[in-house]
Amino acid sequence: MELNKIYNESNLDTMAKMPDCFIDLTVTSPPYDNLRNYNGYQFEFEKVAKELFRTTKEGGIVVWVVGDATIDGSESGTSFKQALYFMECGFRLHDTMIYQTGKPPLTHNRYEQEFEYMFVFSKGKPKCFNAIRSIKNHFETTNRNKKWRREKDGTHDMGRVNTGTTKIIGNVWYIESGVFDDKKCYEHPAVFPEALAQKHIYSWSNEGDLIYDPFGGSGTTAKMAHLQKRNWILSEISEEYCKLAEKRIAPYLAQTKLF
Repeated sequence: MELNKIYNESNLDTMAKMPDCFIDLTVTSPPYDNLRNYNGYQFEFEKVAKELFRTTKEGGIVVWVVGDATIDGSESGTSFKQALYFMECGFRLHDTMIYQTGKPPLTHNRYEQEFEYMFVFSKGKPKCFNAIRSIKNHFETTNRNKKWRREKDGTHDMGRVNTGTTKIIGNVWYIESGVFDDKKCYEHPAVFPEALAQKHIYSWSNEGDLIYDPFGGSGTTAKMAHLQKRNWILSEISEEYCKLAEKRIAPYLAQTKLF
């Protein structure tokens, strides 16, 4: 099938065209619990999960970003139910990551909800992991006989020192929501953060790999895959959102060829 293309159809129709073990990495955030209006479209989760297992390569990854609605005072638990079903299909739950957002919705009688789950499912042992790293610091005191140093304002400090080495970052990612250079994406009701897609694509794939998003939306996964020299396929059932994604991606397709 044709790569670097948005298929304006059901993701089940797109995956039906794919042979077994075809996709290196899926990065997606499906609509969940009717929290947002996606032009009235719904999806058959269990069929999608089964097809993702069939079409994912051995060692491939599915990143499933999802949250839960609060209904009649109780969280739905949809995210956990879906995670367990992916495992029933044959995936391993390689990591349960947290996407901490910058703008939590108001829930009033509970602590503010400010995160979504990023389930990382693997088909067997992951074939690659390009770890994102940060500068490693350690604490020390100027007086070896004292554990803490008291500052003039009354606070304690051990002194943060840059060791010059790095460490792998943790699995809780804070990513500011609603910040995009590309203003076209705001025409979609639930925009996928570019930094989130970029980090997962870098982490779980290599240049030339095939990235898939079965809920293409405004095209963020395709854009970030293309910028990192990966091939990609998007499924988007809404013609309106498909046109939006095509507008966003067109300038980048014009600059480079297939990888």
